[in-house]
Amino acid sequence: MTKATLLFLAGLALPLAAGSAPAAGPTVVLTLRNHRYEPSVITVPAGQRVHVHLVNQDGAAEEFDSSDMGVEEDVTPHGVADFSIGPLRPGGYAFMGEAHPATAEGRITAVAAAR
Repeated sequence: MTKATLLFLAGLALPLAAGSAPAAGPTVVLTLRNHRYEPSVITVPAGQRVHVHLVNQDGAAEEFDSSDMGVEEDVTPHGVADFSIGPLRPGGYAFMGEAHPATAEGRITAVAAAR
């Protein structure tokens, strides 16, 4: 099992902030450290909305940006951003950090359930 898959599965059990309603579908935990996304390669189920919990450990603001998914979400320095993506069709979707596109980049692959 890859590190990205393990983090994805661990994210399924991630409790959200007290008092907030749980997100429908799985949760992906992304960490921004040294202007890089960790993990940078993520696999999610196709056809489901996916909750993204983005933790920025850097001292600079960043914007999660994906023209492939039509998503732009700001995260403050040392802040957290929670947002949803999808549902996605099977395939690959690029994302990047608008402020640091050369290093803060990644890819989400949406995979159809096995029949």
